[in-house]
Amino acid sequence: MRHWITLLLLIASAFPPVWAVSAKTAAASSPVEITVYRSPTCTCCGRWLEHMKQNGFAIKDIQTEDMDAIKRQQGVPDALQSCHTALVGGYVVEGHVPAQDVRSLLDKKPAVLGLSVPGMPAGTPGMEMGGRKDPYAVVQFDKSGKVTVFHDYP
Repeated sequence: MRHWITLLLLIASAFPPVWAVSAKTAAASSPVEITVYRSPTCTCCGRWLEHMKQNGFAIKDIQTEDMDAIKRQQGVPDALQSCHTALVGGYVVEGHVPAQDVRSLLDKKPAVLGLSVPGMPAGTPGMEMGGRKDPYAVVQFDKSGKVTVFHDYP
């Protein structure tokens, strides 16, 4: 009998309790809140929002005519600006950054101000143009103005 109890304890210790697995799954599947500032007339911004929703982000959509003020307030350098500015997890996300790169930013937590896809390259999320895909880079930037490549899309 003791042999069976020992065997059962060994088997049970090899598997996490069901509540631990379901709590981990729930945390991984819960949406990440992101606040997006955009012009009410920009259609590509709306398509980027859809891309983010499809990738598990809960969107707070703030439409404004004064995007320049938002970008200045958030410290986005002129050379890195695009059409919309988002805030997530203490970071700034400027432009058509793919959701996978935003997730990677949130996982890695680098000491940067945020990410940007400067301009509006064809083929980025929200800027789909059939089969056309321009090469582009997602860059990270800090408060001092230092810019480095976060993910390259040749």
